[in-house]
Amino acid sequence: MSVSRPINLLWLQAGSCGGCTMAALEQGASGWFEELKNFGLNLLWHPSVSEETGAEALEILSRVESGADKLDILCVEGSILRGPNGTGKFNRLSGTDRTLLDFSRSFAALADYCVAVGSCAAYGGIPAGGPNPTDACGLHYSGAEAGGALGSDYRSRKNLPVINIAGCAPHPGWIMETLAALASGDLTSGDLDALGRPKFFAGHLAHHGCSRNEYYEFKASARTLSERGCLMEHLGCKATQAIGDCNQRAWNGGGSCTHAGYACISCTSPNFQDLRNHHVTPKIAGIPVGLPLDMPKAWFMTLAALSKSATPERVRKNAEADRIVENPKRPK
Repeated sequence: MSVSRPINLLWLQAGSCGGCTMAALEQGASGWFEELKNFGLNLLWHPSVSEETGAEALEILSRVESGADKLDILCVEGSILRGPNGTGKFNRLSGTDRTLLDFSRSFAALADYCVAVGSCAAYGGIPAGGPNPTDACGLHYSGAEAGGALGSDYRSRKNLPVINIAGCAPHPGWIMETLAALASGDLTSGDLDALGRPKFFAGHLAHHGCSRNEYYEFKASARTLSERGCLMEHLGCKATQAIGDCNQRAWNGGGSCTHAGYACISCTSPNFQDLRNHHVTPKIAGIPVGLPLDMPKAWFMTLAALSKSATPERVRKNAEADRIVENPKRPK
């Protein structure tokens, strides 16, 4: 694409495991850096992948903060650690006396767009899990409550809230497609859901496209992780409630959590880290507590009963096996 000047992107890492960066690096056949260049994005500095360190890195940050280099997009990866006592000193930038809390607030005020990469930066994520001794939070949210490190009234210079590319880690396509949309001026507040997530992936459920959907339709459920049946009824899968098109696009060349036999833990949602017993479905009187979004309990119970009564024997057998034991029969 043709642009008058490169679009400057600065990436900071706060309370992070680095998994979101690892996800971004998997993007595209030509690689993430080539894709950034294709969309006119100039990566000013990234603490994990840039060559500049020490004084050179601090000089880059100084030029951005002084306004000598315009900041178009600020990306923050990882939770903002506000402790102890609101000082942020649990997480300081090496070689300085300044905290990531301070840097994030300073650069967010200068940026045309502010992007939280991953659920930690969006909502607090893993570091914010109870009892949260570091007082970790997201940029614009603390759990599901607006506020976070920047305050509930924060708007970037282009008058957008923080754009939350939630996920632990987010799909590389979610990261790159969001940055590409910002670079081309194609992302507005109307393109974000109520929790700041871009609708191009937040308009889907992880359930959509799941390879276990036939088992879900007939309520043919797995009882152990090695079995091929639906993981919702007994093994804690939240794909019918979780935001994301995870099962509609390949991860790292192919697959997804449920494809690999791991229950969806709804990692794009606030407070997912505080859930207990991820591989056990909470129930009341034998009924799963977490029902599919938008479905009344009475409807679900009726449909489940009908589905189970109509389950083909082939589906029932395969659901409780670790491999396909009976193939579909040829039509008569």
